[in-house]
Amino acid sequence: MAIEVKALHLSFVPHVLAVAGAVMVLVWNIHFRGGLAWESSNKNLIFNIHPVLMLIGFVIIGGQAIMSYKALPLKKEVKKLIHLVLHAIALILGIIGIYTAFKNHNESGIPNLYSLHSWLGIGIIVLYGIQWLYGFLVFFYPGGSTGLRRESLPWHVLLGLFVYILAVGNASLGFLEKLTFLENSGLDKYGAEAFLVNFTAIVTILYGAFVIFTVFSHAPQEDDYSYSSM
Repeated sequence: MAIEVKALHLSFVPHVLAVAGAVMVLVWNIHFRGGLAWESSNKNLIFNIHPVLMLIGFVIIGGQAIMSYKALPLKKEVKKLIHLVLHAIALILGIIGIYTAFKNHNESGIPNLYSLHSWLGIGIIVLYGIQWLYGFLVFFYPGGSTGLRRESLPWHVLLGLFVYILAVGNASLGFLEKLTFLENSGLDKYGAEAFLVNFTAIVTILYGAFVIFTVFSHAPQEDDYSYSSM
């Protein structure tokens, strides 16, 4: 199954959405929430790093990693390296983003891992790490046999898309959870900040959707181990 659109052309849509989402989450956390800080007496500034890294670092860069293997008109080995490196960056930034949430909670006396968002977040980052490690060992170094790579590829793609869809959904759940806390603390439900958070979540969902659409569109060229739609 494939969408009758060239992946390179379709990928321009999520690129625009990625820029929009990155700007929106930065405006929210810097302008409305007071900024970002690794160490501060205002523990909310520490937490603000979490949504920034989880959206820009994990969801957006992770999406770029997925699209790179399908949309870029480059040789297979070059695309593989870009795919691997971008996923590694997304994984590292995602881990740091999760750490900042724990750091904020621990320094503020807030319990950890009490919400569905946090439970899903831990599961997603673990699955993402396993997926990256398996891909590195089988498709990059030392590399599996031709048969193993051929048999593994559909499952690698399927699991990767499953984890990514979970990540996008959980990011949206995180926006909802944080906005609910803020509104319960007195934030205007129809104010500029509330609308910004909701629209950021919508842009996040649209970005994730177009990343998936790009995977099922036509690649510039096909080879034995291209990131093929199934």
